Amino acid sequence: MDPAVLSAVVLFGSFFIMLFLGFPVAFGIGLASVFAMVSFADWELALNAAAQGLATGVDGFTFLAIPLFVIAGGIMNRGSIALRLINLTKVIAAPLPGALAHANIIANTLFGALAGIASAAAMAVGGTINPHAKKEGYHTNFMAAVNAASAPSGLVIPPSASLILFSLYSGGTSIAALFVAGYLPGILWCMSVMIPALYFTIKHKYPTQKLPATKRILMAFWEATPPLLLIIAIIGGIVGGLFTATEAAGMAVLFSFLLSLIYRELSVKDLPAIFIDAIIPTSICVFLVAASGIMGWALSFASIPSMISDFILSISDNKIVLLILINVMLLIIGTFLDLTPAVIIFTPILMPVFNMLGIDPVHVGIMMVFNLSIGLITPPVGTLLFVSCSIADIPFQNIIKPILPMIGMLILSLALITFVPEITLTVPRLFGLVQ
Repeated sequence: MDPAVLSAVVLFGSFFIMLFLGFPVAFGIGLASVFAMVSFADWELALNAAAQGLATGVDGFTFLAIPLFVIAGGIMNRGSIALRLINLTKVIAAPLPGALAHANIIANTLFGALAGIASAAAMAVGGTINPHAKKEGYHTNFMAAVNAASAPSGLVIPPSASLILFSLYSGGTSIAALFVAGYLPGILWCMSVMIPALYFTIKHKYPTQKLPATKRILMAFWEATPPLLLIIAIIGGIVGGLFTATEAAGMAVLFSFLLSLIYRELSVKDLPAIFIDAIIPTSICVFLVAASGIMGWALSFASIPSMISDFILSISDNKIVLLILINVMLLIIGTFLDLTPAVIIFTPILMPVFNMLGIDPVHVGIMMVFNLSIGLITPPVGTLLFVSCSIADIPFQNIIKPILPMIGMLILSLALITFVPEITLTVPRLFGLVQ
């Protein structure tokens, strides 16, 4: 057997076996990569390469943006910033049938535009709206599905840790361009959840709410203005070249903390708890990235990306067919592999294919993150399904039926993003970030 083919079989075969056996993903990535390198080199070289891969995997200034955005999200959650956004969305959605469902969707989208953490958005928004929804007679299963389906919009809308990881593993795609490109697809995600939700609310004749008094409307907008200005400052600074994504993350931590102090919802004593809460997701991400550094060595030593790209391109020379094939493959992968490891593993593998097809890397990044984010709400492993079910206190199986139409709409939106690149590239072109 050809050494490159043998290495690919050992790498992916051992990885999926360990995943099936319940190994942590990071351990599976690291060990499978070592096994692959041993298949064409001796143990000493493989272990030396593994050690260097672990160190170089997290050796990057840009990577610091991820833990900083996690900390910023924790501050926003504890400092009532999320609550002020929720109050604003209640006012915006008041005239619609099933106003609380639409408020949930819009609030998750806005919270994502601040923190970019889907689970934090689902917990903060769902935990606040669910008690009110129960009192007003909303179906609990439906509200849990709405909360789960809308939470990943923040993974596409900047700031997004997933887009930062794509930039790092795609060969340096502009983070500013990726961030700006995420807005229209993020809004499309929001609309893809709102349309089935609107149908459901009309079908079950949920009442509209009276538009609040003018004073309350103005107060809701006034209280939400500082968080909204924070969004503009962070993204505007990145796009305008005032600071990098890492520096922007630091600014997000500082400004969100100052806002929370002004609101008197947070004190310096709360910071240790926020830092401790940020340790777990940050550690998981760091370990995954470090382990992926070993995989990078294994992939490059055996020329696996070029081998896989040649195989994919040999299937068909039709660009549309190949894009459908890749999207279906990623949708399947997303059902059992979490977003972060999927981006880390498959970005360097698939980028040669996309480059040969002549697809802009910014378009590729949004398409991949949008695609793999759907996996977070796809049974049987979708992590956000479990989060939303725990918040609503319902069995896992109860959420599956109401969320399927939303998943269907999101797949249609993915097809639009894939075959209408202007949805992704129009805004970056307006800012001169892509050709």
